[in-house]
Amino acid sequence: MSNPLSLRQLEYLVAVAETGQISRAALRCNVSQSSMTIALKKLEHILDCKLLIRHAKGVDLSAAGEVFVIKARNILNDVEHAVESIVLPPADMTGQIRLGITETFSAYLLPTLLPALRKQFPNIIFNIHECDRADIEQALLADTLDLGIIIVSNLQEKTHLHYEIMLRSERNLWLDPENPLQYSTTITLADVAQQPFILLDMDEHLINAAAYWEASQLAPNIHFHSRSLESVRSLVAMGQGVTILSDLVYRQFSLEGRRLIRRPLNEQLPTMNVGCIWKKQPSLVPNLSDVIEFIRKKITDTQQ
Repeated sequence: MSNPLSLRQLEYLVAVAETGQISRAALRCNVSQSSMTIALKKLEHILDCKLLIRHAKGVDLSAAGEVFVIKARNILNDVEHAVESIVLPPADMTGQIRLGITETFSAYLLPTLLPALRKQFPNIIFNIHECDRADIEQALLADTLDLGIIIVSNLQEKTHLHYEIMLRSERNLWLDPENPLQYSTTITLADVAQQPFILLDMDEHLINAAAYWEASQLAPNIHFHSRSLESVRSLVAMGQGVTILSDLVYRQFSLEGRRLIRRPLNEQLPTMNVGCIWKKQPSLVPNLSDVIEFIRKKITDTQQ
């Protein structure tokens, strides 16, 4: 390979795969759209294959691109782990951190966050509790939890709890590859209201969805409610309806291996704001500020 590929090119490709648009990927990577386009074209030239399929609404991965982006993610993760391995963990930090986390983040953040926390703070015991947002708030006020990870925009008790938004995840339309709606130049909530809708009912999603539907004076044509995100994903992938969900939980394939398409809506939907909450008090639980800083970095990294 006369022109070796770079980690930066891999980072760009992964960003495009996750955002579905060159412009959004460029913003995420803090680079100009033209620079990213040139870098990706060079990557395709190096590999001598087409990785991206461009269309009116953005870009999709080609079959070769879907295979290669998995390898690219693995390479980037390996590099990150290699860098982390030379940083000595704070061995003098001991004690216990009681962490409450809601259902969505327990499934989509905890599997990577908890091992990273235990690796970074080997002498701190992390007790994890999956709870509803309201229960986490009450437990923090009662000093039975030290820290919570929730959808911060749903936080009710703001007088006695600190909060910090660490990730703003956009909500987009999910549909199957055979749905003709994906080829529309613009897609509105009115268009979505004409489609059979698969509604997720977990982690206060109903409250958030009702807010933007009511604001538009429209209502979804609900064909099925489910508390299982994987069920929603599978039903959409099999062409049984569409849904609107956060990019944080988007995956290109269902458990059955069927593909899902993600498209932005013409309306500006509220983002899903993920972050930490903890009790306001004169001094934090020992080591809590270091743990919060580490969680901030790990959650922020999910946007990269």
